[in-house]
Amino acid sequence: MKWLKRLLFLIFLGFSLGLAAVTALYFYFAPQLPDVTTLRDVQLQTPMRVFSADGELISQFGEKRRIPLQIDEVPEQMLQAFLATEDARFYSHPGIDPIGITRAAVNLIATGEKSQGASTITQQVARNFFLTREKTYIRKIKEIFLAIKIEQELSKDEILALYLNKIPLGYRSFGVGAAAQVYYGKTVDQLTLPQIAVIAGLPKAPSALNPIRSPERARDRRRVVLGRMLETGYIDQASFDEANQAPITATYHGAEISLAAPYLAEMVRQQILEQFGEDAYTTGMDVYTTVTAKRQNAATDALRTNLKSYDQRHGFRGAIKQLWKDQEPALSQEDINKQLASLPNYGVLRAAAVISTTDNSANILVKGGKLGVIAWDHMKWARRFITDTRQGPAPKLAGEILSAGDVVWVEAIADNLDTAGKEASDSSEPENQPLASSYSLSQLPDAGAALIAISPLDGAVEALVGGFSFNQSKFNRVTQASRQVGSNIKPFLYSAAFEQGMTLATLENDAPINRWDKAMGVAWRPKNSPPVYDGPIRLRVALAQSKNVVSVRLMRDLGIDAVIKHLAKFGFPANELPRNESLSLGSASLTPMQVASAYGSFANGGYLVSPYFIDRIEDGEGNIIFQQLPKVACDSCFETIEHAPSLGKLLNVKGNPLKQCDISFAQEDDLAPRIISAENAFLVSQAMNSAVWGGGSWAHKTGWNGTGWRAAKELKRRDIAGKTGTTNDAKDAWFSGFSPDLVVTSWIGFDDFNRELGEASYNANLDKNQVTGKEFGARTAQPAWIDFMKVGLEGVPEQAFTPPKNVSTVRIDRTTGLLTKSSDHTTRFEYFENGTEPKEYVKPSSGSVFDSEEEELF
Repeated sequence: MKWLKRLLFLIFLGFSLGLAAVTALYFYFAPQLPDVTTLRDVQLQTPMRVFSADGELISQFGEKRRIPLQIDEVPEQMLQAFLATEDARFYSHPGIDPIGITRAAVNLIATGEKSQGASTITQQVARNFFLTREKTYIRKIKEIFLAIKIEQELSKDEILALYLNKIPLGYRSFGVGAAAQVYYGKTVDQLTLPQIAVIAGLPKAPSALNPIRSPERARDRRRVVLGRMLETGYIDQASFDEANQAPITATYHGAEISLAAPYLAEMVRQQILEQFGEDAYTTGMDVYTTVTAKRQNAATDALRTNLKSYDQRHGFRGAIKQLWKDQEPALSQEDINKQLASLPNYGVLRAAAVISTTDNSANILVKGGKLGVIAWDHMKWARRFITDTRQGPAPKLAGEILSAGDVVWVEAIADNLDTAGKEASDSSEPENQPLASSYSLSQLPDAGAALIAISPLDGAVEALVGGFSFNQSKFNRVTQASRQVGSNIKPFLYSAAFEQGMTLATLENDAPINRWDKAMGVAWRPKNSPPVYDGPIRLRVALAQSKNVVSVRLMRDLGIDAVIKHLAKFGFPANELPRNESLSLGSASLTPMQVASAYGSFANGGYLVSPYFIDRIEDGEGNIIFQQLPKVACDSCFETIEHAPSLGKLLNVKGNPLKQCDISFAQEDDLAPRIISAENAFLVSQAMNSAVWGGGSWAHKTGWNGTGWRAAKELKRRDIAGKTGTTNDAKDAWFSGFSPDLVVTSWIGFDDFNRELGEASYNANLDKNQVTGKEFGARTAQPAWIDFMKVGLEGVPEQAFTPPKNVSTVRIDRTTGLLTKSSDHTTRFEYFENGTEPKEYVKPSSGSVFDSEEEELF
């Protein structure tokens, strides 16, 4: 029995020494251990997300992709898969697993290798949050002590939730929520058992076992996970067999972007970075913008459709490259796919290789591996591009356009989509275009374009597109392209004229101008476009028909200094405006954002609103940490301020005076500044309405069109106003206009200032409705404006332009602008600010008021 006593003594001694050693180690390492209570308020690194006003995801910024989940949001089968694989005794051990540690120790003694892992889920939480992944005994000891402390501080469910949200699972995904989205494009509750098992197998080695990079290794690891689930009784044999036989279906999925607005997203990123710094990328901010999906999609479609139309009528510039030439052997489909895979997507455009051609079609292989056809009707536009003003003859055969081996851009035809397959989209432009069997030949436009829509009531950006494709060019033409505005400047010039007492009925001479410039030694001869001159003309008609020489004469009447001072009220930088008469024809360079904001002052009754695109910002917990408080355009608010009771009157009210007041009085600081009178804004809007709807009597052959007549034809609304704009040599084309609640500016031009928009000749392959001739604002920029407004104003009731209280109407003679007692087609009712109405009546045989004017000749 002595040997038994000695054995028990040795066991007790060993246990005591071990306990003493552990205690000593604990007290040695305790000061070095972090405070585990911080796990209660841990801030998981979560990317910043950008949303539309109606909750559509626009973009996501941050290195780590994470979708934090509560434990009750994780499917039970996924919990079982991780527990069976990583820590089957998780709910029964105190943070460390003695059985696992013993097994690992025995294996180490037997083999000399650390091949058996003994870390529990709690230990992995300790390592992931507080320690490194280095394999040292000191790190392991710290991990054990931290695990015990964590178990004392947190519940098992809290620990498991931290683990499932923190673990790295490859492709920058952290946590099971992000992994489900990255590998399968699903939320965790949509995953199948085979997919769950793949994800549960990743923590051991996310790179080596990745189902995208190493599908065979992922399959083997999935079998291990399923086997553990079978052993622990979480699944039966039938479920194991079915899941084990399932194919590996993982493919890379970017963030589930549901609204394409990459230019806006970049604007948001820059502003948030400036406001919050780099922390914005990791603190889970949700930024809600002012755009809505309906209008943003409409803007993108309108700009792209118009830009492609312009580009195609100027001719086909040929293939991107050629994979093989005539007489050379064709590449295999596998090799073609490899070549195409290196080419990016540009919006709706995808790369395709021509396999063969017939007389009237081309067989293609589209990026992604789908075979398709380009029929004759979808390539016959492609006559040869020569210059911006010249195109080759219309082709007769497909072989004149394309050859086998050509790589070209194509667009899927919507009516022929095969929804069985989806193309992977690039990260910045999330159009998941279904693969189709029929395609149209296209090309990446050389020209640039911009479209910006804002609310004139408070400046909220309703839609913004800075170019055809963010992949093609990151240059945001809405905010960065400062271009000559052409006749888009004229409404502001006319506003200055109305401020000086002129009216819509004031006559100005529409006659050629010749002026000798002594400094330059040349004559300046501004011309109308087209070069038609009507003599004395009312200002309403002159602006509607965009008469250049009338604008120059108005500039002379008003003086350059007065005009520049007036233009500065609209936010245009006075020091950057040309100080010469060319300013009257739009030689000033402005961005589309500046132009749209300024036009808003005519739509809202004379207030200058500041464009903004962020409505609010929420932190990771959903708390609002920033709320935009824009200054609003509000006539009734100013009236409320003027009639607000005095402080003395409020103090004399018994009880709480604020509770007895039915009106929430606006503060002047909340209101946008008034820059022109409501009467001035209304009169300019009227002239711009005539630019859309024209005037006169077509029945009596006196009818005329304004430069924006296409908008009236297409939209058939009376509550719209607009103005075209074209610069010298047609290097820039504009159309800006508005309804009472929406202001939109459309611009198109080349980023290369030396290139002109040119002209397009007649294409014999197309119908008679094709666009031909020189490019200018109404023909080149206005179509995008119209297409956007068709959607942007859909469902919006028509609202008449309501004259301010200080505006009245009188009947005038259309020719002279004077009062008349007639009521036939030679007259019309005209709006006047009270006190500016004509005082004289037209005489029966009135001659021109400009009969004696002599033009200044050089």
